[in-house]
Amino acid sequence: MIDHDDDHLGRAYDHRLMRRLLGYLRPYRASVAGAVVVVIADAVIQLAGPWLTMQAIDHGIRERDIPYLDRVAVLYLTVLVAGFVLGWLQTQIMQRVGQRVMLDLRMALFSHLQRLPMAFFDRNRVGRLLTRVTNDVDVLNELFTAGVVAIFGDVFTLVGILIAMSRINPELMGVAFSVIPLIFIVTLVFRARVRVSFRDIRTRLARLNAFMNETLSGMSTVQLFGREAHNMEDFSAVNAGHRDANLQTVFYHAVFFPALELVGALAVSLIVWYGGRQVMWTSITLGTLVAFIQYTQRFFRPISDLSEKYNILQQAMASSERIFDLLDTPVDPRAPALAPASRFEGRVEFDHVWFAYREPDWVLRDVSFTIAPGERLALVGATGSGKSTIASLLLGFYAPQRGTIRVDGRPLAEWDLGALRRRLGFVLQDVFLFSGTIAGNLRLGDPALTREQIERAAREVHAHAFIERLPGGYDAPVVERGATLSAGQRQLLAFARALACDPSLLVPDEATSSVDPRAEALLQDALRRLMRGRSCLVIAHRLTTIQDVNRVVVIHHGEVRETGTHADLMALGGIYYRLYQLQFMDGARRPAQPNSNGANGVEVPDSQVVDTRLDLS
Repeated sequence: MIDHDDDHLGRAYDHRLMRRLLGYLRPYRASVAGAVVVVIADAVIQLAGPWLTMQAIDHGIRERDIPYLDRVAVLYLTVLVAGFVLGWLQTQIMQRVGQRVMLDLRMALFSHLQRLPMAFFDRNRVGRLLTRVTNDVDVLNELFTAGVVAIFGDVFTLVGILIAMSRINPELMGVAFSVIPLIFIVTLVFRARVRVSFRDIRTRLARLNAFMNETLSGMSTVQLFGREAHNMEDFSAVNAGHRDANLQTVFYHAVFFPALELVGALAVSLIVWYGGRQVMWTSITLGTLVAFIQYTQRFFRPISDLSEKYNILQQAMASSERIFDLLDTPVDPRAPALAPASRFEGRVEFDHVWFAYREPDWVLRDVSFTIAPGERLALVGATGSGKSTIASLLLGFYAPQRGTIRVDGRPLAEWDLGALRRRLGFVLQDVFLFSGTIAGNLRLGDPALTREQIERAAREVHAHAFIERLPGGYDAPVVERGATLSAGQRQLLAFARALACDPSLLVPDEATSSVDPRAEALLQDALRRLMRGRSCLVIAHRLTTIQDVNRVVVIHHGEVRETGTHADLMALGGIYYRLYQLQFMDGARRPAQPNSNGANGVEVPDSQVVDTRLDLS
């Protein structure tokens, strides 16, 4: 599970994470090698500037040699132009490489997210996952574009300056480097403080994204219950925390870089003070002193850059740790090479199945039942009894802790879930539509479905008429979650989508409960057409949806309590009888009890009194 708070610091540098990161550069190693060559060439060009200045002063200005001074000036201009071209080339190469690596990482993350079990999304908020795919990948892009290759240039520049300074005047070099301990102290303090600050920023950004995602997804509820002011207060607190974390980092940078500049200025002042005396004593030339000052100034620039690269590295380590934690999350278990045939029989068996989202709170307890090929079986029970959980287990969203689920005699764990799900039709009460078009939502990316097939499916479930009335018909745009369509229209689209895939096993999860009675009659007829000739597992809150089933299984507190036809269960006078009485006889009033011996002469114990918390939406 992803760390929700992200408050552990980890190591500033982890060679294991870095090795995995650099693996994403491997496909572009030729470009990276070219960028390294360009960076080193640019470093060499930059070293030429102070040396040319020294030559101009000592041999051009001092000796009044105008032609020599002209040649040095032209050469200096050439160096500047070459530095510009090399800098542009390096930026072009590494930015392109960085964008390609970002593409690869985001593709890997998105592909992995689609293969994770549903239990993972129950434990992790969507906003935090979005932070992994967006912001954390952006941080790694900065490492690839401004960190990995640029380090070579900074190191080479430092080495080149050290060599040049040692050859010009070792004594002045010692004076310049007398401030190195101050640089070391300032850098250590900055690294320690900014490391915590950067991690705090990433944590607060993840919280901000999670809060935004949750609030916008539930905006109808927010407005319905008048929570706008309360949510504004919560958002203000989360947003202020993110602002404060960024301002803290700004403060550290505002102190560190001027402090580094101050140390560099101190070194220059020492060189001017000490080197000026050497010039007056004719120990060195004026050109040598000026060149040395320039080399000293350029020496502190790579040190400042390396400190910045260290900050980038720390952020990249934190982001890569979260990214690879996500990529290392186990996906749904799948069989090696066992895929279903193009059409299977549709036999389903639940064999002593136990399941809990969190043990030991069992949602299902020793559930056993069988659906024969072509049989229509209904699951009935109060809200929270475990009906939808059974459907989720059948679809492979979760795995039972005990017992076995078989499809056509083969354990579910041996099926290729992707191929199996293509043979199942799952119709939810809350229909999810994607942004795009009506046809795109009916096809859902299956290129095998032709326009004729989806239109035929829409006609069969009475969806064609309202689709044709939309501007554009089947090419009419659909906004996010189908917000511009009514609940009944979305439900008809769900029926058409399921029928277009021609499933062998249909699982409608109370697909008509969210519409008015007039629309329900149309949906009921569409559902009957959809169920025709297929194995069906009908999850029912409203008993009107199970009029055409062959058999009813009553689930109560996660257990199979009754099984039989409608007539058998009514005659039994048990839980199903009470559910029926509640919905069709007395409404909200508790129904009259059957006779003391039950409807069929069997006494009904008090333990079978039904939980009346029904979903009557």
